[in-house]
Amino acid sequence: MIGFSAVNNAVTVEEVEALHVLFKRLSSSLIDDDSIHKEELQLALFQTPYGKNLFLDRVFDVFDQKRNGVIEFDEFVHALSVFHPYAPMDEKIDFAFKLYDLRQTGFIEPEETIADADKDNDGKISREDWKAFVSRNPSLLINMTLPYLKDITSVLSSFVFKTEAKP
Repeated sequence: MIGFSAVNNAVTVEEVEALHVLFKRLSSSLIDDDSIHKEELQLALFQTPYGKNLFLDRVFDVFDQKRNGVIEFDEFVHALSVFHPYAPMDEKIDFAFKLYDLRQTGFIEPEETIADADKDNDGKISREDWKAFVSRNPSLLINMTLPYLKDITSVLSSFVFKTEAKP
């Protein structure tokens, strides 16, 4: 299994084991190769493996840290650990920043988000600008916490997404 040091301290061994069960289910929903493909993530989130979705593309790209076109188990655990209620706020901020940094330049450019986040008026939103903006607008991170990850071992059945495609 995964080296537990790669995951923030918010996630317990039991939760990682429960995530492994979920990972196995998702990674075999369309292609049984022990990796989650973009279509499988789309199926899990939207009940259809078809269609284009910018949010899904960004989430998948941020999850796929190895940039090999699939989400492996260690990437899955690391990415989901960010949504844990006990995950450090800095990890949530970094994850959200990566989602909005569409061009992966290390900056959120004005056309990528709200212009008033650019406090130094240099035409870019740095991580520091973003952190200050999120601190002033904490609702931006409301979706960065999934309360049921705290007790995933007891609520695994509600965490496991449907894996049947809707027509």
